[in-house]
Amino acid sequence: MEQPNLEYINQLARGNESIKNELIDVIKTEFPEEKQEYLESFQKQEYKKIEENVHRLKHKISILGLEKSYEIANKYEHNLRESSIEGAKEFDDILQVISAYIETI
Repeated sequence: MEQPNLEYINQLARGNESIKNELIDVIKTEFPEEKQEYLESFQKQEYKKIEENVHRLKHKISILGLEKSYEIANKYEHNLRESSIEGAKEFDDILQVISAYIETI
């Protein structure tokens, strides 16, 4: 599985440490909240809400440089529109990798 990285964040910050730190803080704050919302929606099987949660989380996946994971999330989001949870396991694996990673940055 691909690993999260800060390459895109570094590009956005253009060497400005305060911007870089601000972007990292946003991810460290928002990701756990959005992940929790996703898990709660998933447990209640609220497909529209799950889809919205996946859509928001997809942006964090992209910012952390996870191109293949972004594609997996995109397919999962599409499946949810059809009331299918195909791709949920792979998406959960991605969330676990990101959760572990943001503990280290």
